[in-house]
Amino acid sequence: MRDPERPSRTSWPSSCANYRTLWSIVSTSALTVFACIYSAVHPNIPSPKDSPGRILLRRFGAMGIALLVPDLVVAWAFRQWLWARHVTVQSKEYFNYTWTQTHSFFALMGGFMLYVDGEPYHTLSPDHLLDLIRAGSIDVPTLTAKQIRDRSKGNPISKGLTILQVVWFILQLLSRAIYHLETTQLEVATLAYAVLNFITYALWWNKPLDIQCPHPVYWKSTKSKLAEVCFDDVPENDDRALPSEIVVLYLVDSLLRLIGVDAMSPQTLRVPTFDSLRSIKLERREGNVLTLVGFLMATIFSAIHCTAWFYAFPTYQEQVLWRVCAVAIILTPLLGFVVAFLLFIPGIAKTNLVRFMFIMMCPILYIATRAILFILMFTALRNLPSDTYKAVSWISLVPHL
Repeated sequence: MRDPERPSRTSWPSSCANYRTLWSIVSTSALTVFACIYSAVHPNIPSPKDSPGRILLRRFGAMGIALLVPDLVVAWAFRQWLWARHVTVQSKEYFNYTWTQTHSFFALMGGFMLYVDGEPYHTLSPDHLLDLIRAGSIDVPTLTAKQIRDRSKGNPISKGLTILQVVWFILQLLSRAIYHLETTQLEVATLAYAVLNFITYALWWNKPLDIQCPHPVYWKSTKSKLAEVCFDDVPENDDRALPSEIVVLYLVDSLLRLIGVDAMSPQTLRVPTFDSLRSIKLERREGNVLTLVGFLMATIFSAIHCTAWFYAFPTYQEQVLWRVCAVAIILTPLLGFVVAFLLFIPGIAKTNLVRFMFIMMCPILYIATRAILFILMFTALRNLPSDTYKAVSWISLVPHL
C-alpha cells in the first residue's frame, strides 16, 4: 500500500481534494499568465487602413513582447503615465469640459485623427492637437470621458476577474510556503509575470482598452497653412548629450528590431506600437526616474526567479543554468545601458559598425537568458518532488478562474 505522505509522480485523481495534478499546475499557471498579459497590454489605436488581421497580429505581437520582456512593458506604461500627467495639466485650459487622465491616454494612443477633405490625413499627438487649436486650424474636439470609456472594451468586471485570478494565485503560493510544500519553477516564473503585469495594469488603469477608431478632427484652415504644419518628431541633435531614457530606448529599439519588430518608427495614421523615440518629451529628472524604474523592474523580475535558487531541479546543470540566467537578467540591461551610454557620448568618434556590434551584443544576450529560463521552467516539470503534488485544501474555496 502506498504511503499517503509520499505520493507518486503520476497525476492524482480529481476526487482527491488534497492533491493536485501536473495538468492543474500547468493550466492554472498558463491561465494566470494569459489573463495578466491579455488584460495588461493596452495597444494603441490602429490605422483606419489596417485590416482586422493586421490589428490582431499587432496585438499578439505586443503580448509576445510582454511575455518575453515584461519589464519593458512596465517601462512603456510608466513612460506614458508620466507624459499623461503633463498632457492633463497642459490641456485643461484649452477645453470647455473636464480634461481627465483618460483623455490624455486617449490622445497618446492616437485618439485624435486630423481629417482633410473628408479623408484621414495624420494622427495628432497631444502637442499637435494643442498647437492646431491655438492656431485656430481646428475646432476644440468635444469628447467626454464617459464617451471614451463607452468605446473602451475594458470594464470593472473584466478587470476585477483578472485581479481575482492574480490574487488567488499569489495566495496559493503563500499558502504552500506556509505549509512548507514544494513549488514548481513554472509557478515562480508565473508569479514574476503576475507581479510585473499587475504594475502595468495599475499604471494603465485609466487608459482605454482596444479602441478601434480615432475621434475625427476636421481641418478648417487653408491648404497652404496645412503644408506649413510639421508633424515630425523633434530632430536629434548629435552635439547634445542624450537623456538617459533615450539611450535606453535606442537599446530597446535595437532589441525589438533584432526579433523583427519595428515598433518605434513614426507612422502617419497611427501611433507606433511602443511610441516613437521622440514623441514623448520627458524632463531630464523624469527620464532618469524612468530609467531607474526600468532597471528596478528587471531586478524585481530576476529576484522572484532567484527565489527558486535552492529548488530541486532534475539535474545539477539545470540548477546552475537557472541561477546564472536569473542573475544575468539584472546584469545584462545594466551592461547594455553603460555600453549604449558610452557609444552615444558626443565628441567620441565611433563608426556605425562599432555601435551596431556593441548595441546588438546585449539584446542578444538578454533574449537568450530569457529564452533559457522559459525553457527551464517547463523542463523542470519532468521530475518533480512528491510534495509538489500536495495541495492546500482550503485554497480551492477561494473564488478564481
